Amino acid sequence: MKVFLFLTGLVLLIGVEIARVYFIMPFPGSQIESTIDLAYFLHKYIIWFRLLGILAICYPAFWFITRGEAAYKWTAIVLLAFWLVVVYAFNFRFLAEKMFYQPENKILVKSSKNKVADKNLVIGVALLGEARAYPIEIIGYHHQVRDTIKGQSIMVTYCTVCRTGRVFKPEVNGQPEDFRLVGMDKFNAMFEDSRTKSWWRQANGEAIVGPFKGETLLELPSEQMTLAAWLARYPESFILQPDSLFKNQYAGLAKYDEGKAEGVLEGTDSLSWKDKSWVVGVAVGSEARAYDWIDLKMNRVLNDELNEVPLTIVLQNDTASFHVWNRIVGVDTLQFQYSDSLKMIIDSKTKSVWDWTGKCVDGAYKDSSLGVIQSYQEFWHSWKTFHPTTTQYFPNQR
Repeated sequence: MKVFLFLTGLVLLIGVEIARVYFIMPFPGSQIESTIDLAYFLHKYIIWFRLLGILAICYPAFWFITRGEAAYKWTAIVLLAFWLVVVYAFNFRFLAEKMFYQPENKILVKSSKNKVADKNLVIGVALLGEARAYPIEIIGYHHQVRDTIKGQSIMVTYCTVCRTGRVFKPEVNGQPEDFRLVGMDKFNAMFEDSRTKSWWRQANGEAIVGPFKGETLLELPSEQMTLAAWLARYPESFILQPDSLFKNQYAGLAKYDEGKAEGVLEGTDSLSWKDKSWVVGVAVGSEARAYDWIDLKMNRVLNDELNEVPLTIVLQNDTASFHVWNRIVGVDTLQFQYSDSLKMIIDSKTKSVWDWTGKCVDGAYKDSSLGVIQSYQEFWHSWKTFHPTTTQYFPNQR
């Protein structure tokens, strides 16, 4: 009976420590099935499992160590030591918040003092008349960076395993909220709020378990492009600088922007419509569509209609900065194409020239501007997971 209690207690203690982390971190097989409710249950009630396990092993362990034969004694000591190693590993090494820390020195400067390369990708936010750029190779490590723009709190997030950024207003039911990185669900970063310990997805700001389940954070407009492209539009923008305390961690993402990251989770597929292929994702109302990055690079301009909204997807000359615009101007619905001679986009109707901000700079529509439609660069596996009814765009079918 003592052996049974000891082994049962140890299996429980070791099993719940591993399972609690396994289901919310990208271990082999852990992100495939829908186990988030089980993971949350273990996370919430872990203390009771620990107490039950400790009660089961206390007396047998004491007896084996103080009165048992040498074989029992040393077997018990080794197994207890292994349990303590597991406790340490799965509470101080493998937890998301112990692997990815928030910046301690958050410095934003204007371009005259900037140290971030112009070619680096940024998540740009223009709010209340002020613009700020957050380099992906910085926020990709931290997963979230909190900031304030003219009194408005924002939460800039990025998931490198999904290759996508979102910017949220960190408030729930009108109350300011703090979030910590707690793990992943379906390979997407997941945050925990400080009040109710609900878990929120980064991909759409939705609480998926906990008291706030079903609530959604308000998303704020953002765009992804190179820093050079962002500064061309907002020359007075502030730019987040690297925190020197995390120099080595940032180095691990040095090739991420170009899709050359060496990690299995962050690498890029070279073919279209594979799990790690890049897409531009757009959602208009209840409809969503994905546009293959390889098609976009080849065509430079894609014209489409989604949920009765005519839109155009364009790729700048740097082949990294993309935009999605509503292509209605006044009463006209325009078609756009890329001009090899001008290195700009023109509309097919009047051959007016449009710049990379969506503004007409020459021609019949001069000074007209196209409306921005929220869009994201994302891995195909992520977009289709969180937009299960999405359609795919194929140029030769249009």
